[in-house]
Amino acid sequence: MALHPVNGIPTHLLMWRRVREYAVPPSMIETATARRAVGDWAGACAAARIDVDLDPRAVADRHGTDLTARLRADLRRLAPDLLRWHMPRIAPDGRLRPGLTLTLARYGSPGAAPLSLVVRTPPAWADAGQRMSLAVWEGSGNHGPGRPSYAPPHPHPHPERRFRFDLHRHLWDAGRAGDLARRCGADEPPSVSPPGLPDLSSFPDSPWAVGRWAAEAEALLRAEGLPPRGAFTVRLGAGRRAVCALVAPDDGHAPVLGPVREPLSPQEVAALPVLPEAAARTLPDLELLRAGLFAAERLHPLVAGALTASVPAASAVLSGPVHPPGDPHRVECRGEVHRIALRDGVLSAVDHDRDTLRREELMVALGGPALPCLRVIDTAHRNPEALPAVRERLVHGDVSGALAVVTGLLGPDAVLRDGPLREELVSAAARRVDHGLFRAGLVAEHPAAGVRTGAAGGGGASGARSAEAGHRPRLDRRSPLAMRHKRDGLSRPRTGLSR
Repeated sequence: MALHPVNGIPTHLLMWRRVREYAVPPSMIETATARRAVGDWAGACAAARIDVDLDPRAVADRHGTDLTARLRADLRRLAPDLLRWHMPRIAPDGRLRPGLTLTLARYGSPGAAPLSLVVRTPPAWADAGQRMSLAVWEGSGNHGPGRPSYAPPHPHPHPERRFRFDLHRHLWDAGRAGDLARRCGADEPPSVSPPGLPDLSSFPDSPWAVGRWAAEAEALLRAEGLPPRGAFTVRLGAGRRAVCALVAPDDGHAPVLGPVREPLSPQEVAALPVLPEAAARTLPDLELLRAGLFAAERLHPLVAGALTASVPAASAVLSGPVHPPGDPHRVECRGEVHRIALRDGVLSAVDHDRDTLRREELMVALGGPALPCLRVIDTAHRNPEALPAVRERLVHGDVSGALAVVTGLLGPDAVLRDGPLREELVSAAARRVDHGLFRAGLVAEHPAAGVRTGAAGGGGASGARSAEAGHRPRLDRRSPLAMRHKRDGLSRPRTGLSR
């Protein structure tokens, strides 16, 4: 992602500020923490919008009680709200990285089948609600112990080497959250690339935690059963990677980062361990605090408790004035200043009587001009100033938070009118249906895909027609919102989408 600063602020920090503002609301943190405190790990996952696709009893039947005891202990220590806070995200809107299988913990013994506790994100077309699922992976296939038989196959069931939290338990384990400052290098100054390695300043996507690479790479090599002095790779971008090595005179000296002594073939480079993104890049919360873009008290409590002692306090940048609920708007109407506020559950013009409002609404229905007060109310119903906040909450799955904003603005008895606000809410509801169909196993692929497998039915002539070469499927409400806007936008001729 190219870096285009806005008002001197890098775009990736603007994205992370929006993510920290909307992706994990305080109500989710409070509910998940309360349920985790009483040992209800499944209830905590439900509060954090994480579906549980595992059954500890099925794991015990297949792998024994000792391994299941370790799994249950990790589930009790799991802070699902903290996991959602640190999950990998994609630009530009900060959604969860789609189609990802991320390892949280590994279990196993010599001679036994590998077993991992993993968290999965749905594919991009079914990511409404930004829900995740917790499952057990046994080394191959999609179906682990306790996974519903009707659940669709995940597009990427194998854990991703780049994104793994089994080496970074402080990102999801409530008991290890205090290690965050030490593991992210909060007490260390920003470092530069050692001699012999690529200049990382040409990759400005996000600052790199080069000072932590040596220690993190040593832990990576040990976890992979390799000698602690060896080579590893760091992904720098699309098709770009750095090959590094840990070197030391002997075992009594701490390893340092350096280049490999001999060039490696592409096959050898591909087989090397990959330094996880959590270790390769600087923690976004640390960047936000150092730049003064986010107040420490607004961070996740476990994150704030770990970082506030290491990062000096900085004043956060305010996004704008905050209006308390019920704050009346002032409108100049007919030479006077009138108030618009919530009355009887709806947004009303307080300084106009009901007979006047009925008469003016009738005039508008007949094509006459509207009063300034009525124009402001109509704009609030169609395209309010709070629409970006509503849209951000819907993008990150916080439907209750979005509806609370709408209710606080228009009132609980308001009837939405045609406009951008209604379109956003309708589109969010349609996308939630797509996610439900995916979870139920009724639709295993994008409904607008070029080849339909007939997962929800028998296929037949429709499936054969979809498989024809060059067939362009019809776009409907299940198509992505951006695709529908591209079709319906007046700036783009519709003939450009048909043959």
